Order: sequence, then structure tokens, then C-alpha cells
Amino acid sequence: MFYFIGLGLGDAEDITVKGLRIVKAAKRVYLESYTSIITGGKEKLEEFYGREIILADREMVEQNSDEILKDADKEDVALLVVGDPFGATTHTDFILRAKELNIEYTTIHNASIMNAVGCCGLQLYHFGQTVSIVFWTETSKPDSFYDKIAVNRKNGFHTLCLLDIKVKEQTIENLMRGRKIYEPPRYMPCSLAAEQLLEIIENKKEDGETDLAFNEDTICVGLGRVGCANQKIVAAKLKEFPCIDMGEPLHSFIITGNMHLMEIDMLKMFALEPTTIK
Repeated sequence: MFYFIGLGLGDAEDITVKGLRIVKAAKRVYLESYTSIITGGKEKLEEFYGREIILADREMVEQNSDEILKDADKEDVALLVVGDPFGATTHTDFILRAKELNIEYTTIHNASIMNAVGCCGLQLYHFGQTVSIVFWTETSKPDSFYDKIAVNRKNGFHTLCLLDIKVKEQTIENLMRGRKIYEPPRYMPCSLAAEQLLEIIENKKEDGETDLAFNEDTICVGLGRVGCANQKIVAAKLKEFPCIDMGEPLHSFIITGNMHLMEIDMLKMFALEPTTIK
């Protein structure tokens, strides 16, 4: 059997009882290590689980999935995923590949940012499409997600923004030369996401757009390390976030839509200035 096991969002102890039982008994256990991070990393997991764990980086997950699936039709193999196994589309590819190889699979679900985001007080059924905000470069500043935010705002929905993670990335030069030299990991903070969002609306204004999806005074919510002991939540105007330090990664960002009175009262608990939340 091939097992997809969600680890939750906090630390090694967030695994389910069922998941832990499978981890202890499986022949091989892999940790998907590039779509998210977990407190303590691989070492803390091994200490708590009492067994060896194999790191599965981006290259292994996306290009050498057969290595992970090898012999899973004869023995139990597990892939550990921070959050929930289906929080990233990459893991759906594993299901399709397992099916091609006639390998049975089972999923052990857990909390992910997609549901834990409710910790800020915004109600889950008031969220629209989730978007991803990627790191900009001098030559690439994608903003196609703006249209999804616009649809959400038009319908009164909140938008969860998942912020970019760069792990085991190569420069173009090293990639072209075939050199296995990787850049240090980078995790987008809420402050940078806000800067890019502000630049997008400035560009829209320069292009003559007047009916913007959001503006500098739109109430947003920054979340840091959701599910961890040092979780941090801040509600403030978009224009204030470039100067807000949310601490260590991982961060997520929310652009609010129409808010229920109860949502407003909850956000005031996390507000820089409660009177701005309305």
C-alpha cells in the first residue's frame, strides 16, 4: 500500500494516531520537503517517530516519483506531507502514477492552511478562490491572480493568498551549465506580498483603471506560522503591511471581502488599530 499522510501545520506531534501507526510500520517513509516546512524539520520527526525518514525534494517528487513508489505494490511505503496531502497539486500526480502502476493507495488527512485559516475569525464559507503570489524579478512580475481577487471581491468573498516558497532553486546560469548549485531557501513574507499588491494597484491606476478590486485601505490579514505555538495574526490596512514584521515563515495573507459583524469583532482582536476594522 502507498500511504499519503498529512502532518498538520505545527510540529511532529500533529500527526494523527492512525498516521503515526502507519509511519512506524512502513518499510520506507519519505518527507516531501519543498511545498512547505514543519517546525523542527526532519530530525524532530525522526526523533518523535523513532525511525529514519528520507527527504523527498522537488526533483525527486516531480521527476523521480517512481523511486518513491518502487515496490509499494509489495510493501507499505508512506509519503509525509506538511498540512494535508492534497494541499498541493503535485500530490495528485502521485495518485495518477500509482494507478498506472496498479498500486493501491490510502490517504490520511490532516489540517491544512485551507481550513486552519479560520483561526483569524473569518468564516471559511466566506472565502472565494485561493490565489498564489510568487516572487517577482526584474524581468517577470506576474499579476494574473488579480482577476481572481477581483471576482472574489465583487462577490463579497475573502481571498486567501498563498505566498511563494523557493527551495532548491537554481540560477539560470547554473541551470544552463548543468551545475547542481542551489540558491538558499526563500519564503515570501506578508510584507513583500503587500508591496507587490500595492504595486499592482498603482499600475492599474496608471493604466487608467478606476474600478479597482481593492485599494490601499482595504483590510487585510497576515498570518504567520499557523498551527505553531508562536502563531501570529495581524489585521491592518494593506498599506500598513509593508512595515509589519510577521516573524519567521511560513506566512499567508488574506484580502478581506464583505464582513459579518462577528468577523469584524474577531478581527479587532488582532488589529493594529481596532477602529479601522469595520
